[in-house]
Amino acid sequence: MSQPPTTHQLDQLARAIAPASVVRRAWELTGGVSARLTALEYQQPDGALQTVVIRQHGAADRLANPHVARHEFQLMQALHAAGLPVPAPVHLDETTALLSTPFVVVQYIPAQPLLNPPHLDSHLLQLAAHLAHLHSLNWQTLDLSFLTRLEDALTRDLARVPAQPDESLDESRIRAALAACRPLPARNPLCLLHGDFWPGNLLFDSAAHLAAIIDWEDAALGDPLADLATARLELLWAFGLDAMTRFTRHYQSLTTFDFRHLPYWDLVAALSPAGRLHTWGLEPAVEAAMRLAHHHFVAAALRDLEPLYTKKE
Repeated sequence: MSQPPTTHQLDQLARAIAPASVVRRAWELTGGVSARLTALEYQQPDGALQTVVIRQHGAADRLANPHVARHEFQLMQALHAAGLPVPAPVHLDETTALLSTPFVVVQYIPAQPLLNPPHLDSHLLQLAAHLAHLHSLNWQTLDLSFLTRLEDALTRDLARVPAQPDESLDESRIRAALAACRPLPARNPLCLLHGDFWPGNLLFDSAAHLAAIIDWEDAALGDPLADLATARLELLWAFGLDAMTRFTRHYQSLTTFDFRHLPYWDLVAALSPAGRLHTWGLEPAVEAAMRLAHHHFVAAALRDLEPLYTKKE
């Protein structure tokens, strides 16, 4: 992970954003997994206080995409202009003249992930509605040519078979099933995907309304069921099987996509934590429960996927 900005660097950055401004305070934000997040509050010459968030992407993201900062900034510009609940982009610096890595500065949203929603079904409906709205965007009218195609990235990932697959998460079985299905017939239009739609990337205000969708570095163009599957696994982990099922039904009721290949995308989502789950710093009991839920999720997907690869369409 990159080094946190120094006091001198924060002073320079504040003045780059708003000339003659003065830093009042700065603090590191928790919860950032793929990026270092630093909140910066500064006072403008007219006395107004502004708070922004500095996002320094991690080494893995920079290696996968050397222009990850620029691309995330451009995407957030387009989405904010389109009216989606995303933080407004404020500043981009790819020079490494100020900080050791490229970074973006975005609006600070005074909201938090909602891990214990007071009304779960209403909460799930909100998530489904926002995901459906994202997938309904006409991305061709936005300048998003820099985004990767999910299918291309998936082809590369599936070709890189680890020397020691994570059999505790059924990695070999998942890979074999996915390989047996490919190439998968396209049944849905290309959509703009968030890439990591899970509770930690969704911020809610004090009234439990979704205030912002954050962390867009994994955005891509692809089948909307990929985002749905990621959300399904994460909601299974967060709230249980019934919540995952209700969320899925809400999403299906709001869209007209073809869902026959959802088991395939469930397996793609289930492959993501393979070899990494043990590094997430979870309490042993929590990790054990997540592994058990993952096992059942994979078993259901394999069962439902079988007709697709025993007789290809």
